[in-house]
Amino acid sequence: MERLNSKLYLENCMIMKENERLRKKAQLLNEENQQLLSELKQKFSKSGNNNQKENGPNTILDLGGLSSSSGQKNPNSSN
Repeated sequence: MERLNSKLYLENCMIMKENERLRKKAQLLNEENQQLLSELKQKFSKSGNNNQKENGPNTILDLGGLSSSSGQKNPNSSN
């Protein structure tokens, strides 16, 4: 029984270590996504100002909601 407990303890430690590694990777990807989204918004904003007189009102999709909630989801949820 003690041997099984030790085995499960080590397995749990490895899972927690992998979970932390994945959490850090997800955080870095989220930061990169935020930066790219910001650059994309700036690019559309600049091109929208140049083309607005020619093409009428600028209709840019609001992409802000796509990334703002992604970093706050529970990593243990099944979504």
